[in-house]
Amino acid sequence: MARKLYIRTFGCQMNEYDSDKMADVLREAQGLELTERPDEADVILFNTCSVREKAQERVFHDLGRVRGLKAAKPELIIGVGGCVASQEGAAIVRRAPYVDVVFGPQTLHRLPDLIARRRSTGRPQVDISFPEVEKFDHLPPPRIEGVSAFVSIMEGCSKYCSFCVVPYTRGEEVSRPFDDVLTEVADLTDQGVKEITLLGQNVNAYRGVMSADGGVADLATLLEYLAEFPELERIRYTTSHPKEMTSRLIEAYGKLPKLVSTLHLPVQSGSDRVLAAMKRGYTALEYKAIVRRLRAVRPQLSLTSDFIVAFPGETDKDFEQTMRLVDDVGFDGSFSFIYSPRPGTPAADFPDQVAAAVAQARLARLQAALDAQYWAHSERMIGSAERVLVTGRSARSEGELAGRTEANRVVNFPGAASLVGNYADVRIIAALSHSLRGELAAA
Repeated sequence: MARKLYIRTFGCQMNEYDSDKMADVLREAQGLELTERPDEADVILFNTCSVREKAQERVFHDLGRVRGLKAAKPELIIGVGGCVASQEGAAIVRRAPYVDVVFGPQTLHRLPDLIARRRSTGRPQVDISFPEVEKFDHLPPPRIEGVSAFVSIMEGCSKYCSFCVVPYTRGEEVSRPFDDVLTEVADLTDQGVKEITLLGQNVNAYRGVMSADGGVADLATLLEYLAEFPELERIRYTTSHPKEMTSRLIEAYGKLPKLVSTLHLPVQSGSDRVLAAMKRGYTALEYKAIVRRLRAVRPQLSLTSDFIVAFPGETDKDFEQTMRLVDDVGFDGSFSFIYSPRPGTPAADFPDQVAAAVAQARLARLQAALDAQYWAHSERMIGSAERVLVTGRSARSEGELAGRTEANRVVNFPGAASLVGNYADVRIIAALSHSLRGELAAA
């Protein structure tokens, strides 16, 4: 019987991507197959995220829940990976001695060796080093299910925003070689992939060395090359930083139809004073200028963003400036959170923390405004035709299909199962709170 692997993933799409790679590595090296039941697993991995508050405590809580499984099955391997692993390192083993391996985002390819050394020596193994992009040279070909795939093109972050722990857990920005990315995408399209999402902490900071002449390709160059792949129908990328929205990248929206008409561009705040304290490197006016230039070349562009409410020292005036930016820009969705201090970051020591009741009230008001914009956009879509990638059966109704629009909105509609994995033209007939209803458009 096949041995089993259970992975619990926290956090961003980069972590989702890394979890897929962990599964690929352990399937190739040790024949492990994924399971959704930790009680039947031979290896249990927690792929952690340290962006949200109390991330470490959540990890130890989850570890405590599987401790009993280890007692019942001593040969069970328990591992902790991801950003909390990078932060805590060997401290995880000291606090939870039943943990067998601790590894960082850049060392997941070493999992088979770490597990083998744990079994041979009887001692926990910790490797949270930063070997740049070495892992990509050691990953097996992915096992693709469906017609969309993620492709990681760079690792780390060099922006050092005062609130963020990512540069300390994932290292500095390092880009994969240009030709390596093209080769991976070519392999994916050979397996039937029609839509890719390029990933990076600041994906638009990509600077990949080109083997032909030793030059450096930016994200715009990479997009231009990928748009020439006839099998690809859509190209996405996430997550972007406003400082890296170059003129060439903005121009790509005017000349590359395969580049989707949606962009996630975190702004965090509409107050220049707060943005400076966050060390974001742009002003609210500069952010709005980028949006204006993007919409000039792609009028239908759908924009989503991130907001942090109640950053230390944020005043009522600062918050009103954020609300004004929301009104001025018009967003089609967002992730918005109350600021939570991350240990080891400069902002954790900033004075003038905002009172919890004030923070909650501000967040509620911001989310209400953003939800209203999302709903208004949904209603404007009624009657329009959308090309959707059919992803499978609808979660709402067994007899219907689900698809995703360019802007990643879910559309449920009646249709034959043969459409799954293909693109279909769907007319939007109703807007619901978190999805759309549609019907197949006439041929």
